[in-house]
Amino acid sequence: MVNKIVFLFGLLLTQSVCLAHAPQLNETQKLASTAKIWGFLKYYHPQVAKGKFNWDEQLLEVLPKVEQAQNKEDLSKIYLDWIEDLGEIPICKKCAKNSDQDYFDKNFDLSWFDDGEVFTPELSDKLKFIEQNRFQGKNHYVYSQYKQVGNITLKNEPEYKDLDWTNPNMRLLIAFKYWNIVEYFFPYKYQTDQPWDEVLLTTIPQLQSSSTEKEFHEAIQKLVVRIDDSHGWFRAPTDPKTYFWPAFKTEIFNDKLVVSGFYKDSLKFNCPLKKGDVILAFDEIPVQELMEDNKSLVWGSNEAAKNRTLKYRFVRSTKKSSRKVKVLRGNQIKEAKVEYFDVDALRSKPNDLRSWEIIHDSIGYVNMGKLERKDVKDMMENFKDTKAIIFDIRNYPKGTMYYIAHYLVPERRDFFKVTYPDLDYPGKFKWRDGMQCGSFKNKENYSGKVVLLVNEITQSHAEFTTMALQTADNVVTVGSQTAGADGNVSRLELGGGIKTSISGIGIFYPDGTETQRKGVKVDVEVRPTIQGLKEGRDEVLEKALELVNKDS
Repeated sequence: MVNKIVFLFGLLLTQSVCLAHAPQLNETQKLASTAKIWGFLKYYHPQVAKGKFNWDEQLLEVLPKVEQAQNKEDLSKIYLDWIEDLGEIPICKKCAKNSDQDYFDKNFDLSWFDDGEVFTPELSDKLKFIEQNRFQGKNHYVYSQYKQVGNITLKNEPEYKDLDWTNPNMRLLIAFKYWNIVEYFFPYKYQTDQPWDEVLLTTIPQLQSSSTEKEFHEAIQKLVVRIDDSHGWFRAPTDPKTYFWPAFKTEIFNDKLVVSGFYKDSLKFNCPLKKGDVILAFDEIPVQELMEDNKSLVWGSNEAAKNRTLKYRFVRSTKKSSRKVKVLRGNQIKEAKVEYFDVDALRSKPNDLRSWEIIHDSIGYVNMGKLERKDVKDMMENFKDTKAIIFDIRNYPKGTMYYIAHYLVPERRDFFKVTYPDLDYPGKFKWRDGMQCGSFKNKENYSGKVVLLVNEITQSHAEFTTMALQTADNVVTVGSQTAGADGNVSRLELGGGIKTSISGIGIFYPDGTETQRKGVKVDVEVRPTIQGLKEGRDEVLEKALELVNKDS
């Protein structure tokens, strides 16, 4: 009897010691796991995905329980009890068949199920069971508005017009919602500079420490920026409704902010700055410091695209007044007071220049940002005897690519392929062949050289247009890295007036070459120089003319 008592006492003592030494979870670990569980159940659990629950409210109810959890046993029990309360998970016979499809799987990652530091084996098994018997059918929260395209549209998400940003759990709700949309439906998640799991861990402390509404919005904006997508713009209610601008335009060259031109000639003569001036400071604040302060808030797929947006953040002003600007002109440093204007004062009247013309001894030039579909036939008739056509795609075209390809491409040719989200298996993406361009009917295809001009302004439909025209026989692409944001856009309203978007489908060349972040293929790289800017030269166009004349 005594031995039994000693044995039981020893057993209890051992259990107590084990529990005492069970590693405690930190706050960020617990919240990150909650974000993942909540998002997974939202799109996978049959009862949740069909809209049986107020899922936002469910998160707000579980967060206080999660806060009290001391270790993985406590935390896993909370999740297991939660899942049990959600109801039946019927066996899904269809799911096993879907698992055998040929997927694009670089985005798919449910390996966190097996995180032994956070989850017990029982919970891991339960999550795997839900994956194997996931919801099939019309999801309550996402759908594809255009099935032939495949990118998602959100539905049944509350607006939260009077969002209480002071409630830390509401701040987490907005962030968790966005994080999971990217986790399961963003085709380029695998390309982000910072792994998406790590982004979650970085964002949570920033949300918790937000002491103002603006800080909260900036924390969400930094989350959005980390998808590294030029389509991933961000808007929040705390953004100024109006900005004012100087008469001059700017570009970033090798980390230098340079005056590149003026919005209107009538304002140029009263501006003390000149084209080619290197701006050193605004109101005594160095430009390098302003760049560094704003980099974490700038969206873009690559450095060229981010710089395109970065320059606007500190050149503009929220007050209609003037600013003191310090510049380097040649070897001299100059300071000047620069007047600022509202945007209407800077708008130029549309010029009456044609969208196409013949230049430089029988070379056709096309401004793709102005060319209308109805004008393509007339244009190509006039260009049929030219030795080359230069298509300037440093702009946003007007849907003319298939019409133009009819004259350039002698047969039907593939120019892209697509990945799009499988709503029956969130996180996985299906392959689809893209449309073709060119024509069998046109027996007199254009026989001259074709040159395409691109730069960081070439984005989305412009990149898509470039890919189509690159299927021509005698074509060369000249310029610099494009914006690297291809594919139809999915617009997202996260609540509380916070809006953003993502590239919703993946676009690849037919050989599988990626276009996202990299941009389209460029044959001859030309980067404009400060000297060329000062002299008012278009160095990309100059190179195109050189190539045409060299081959003549």
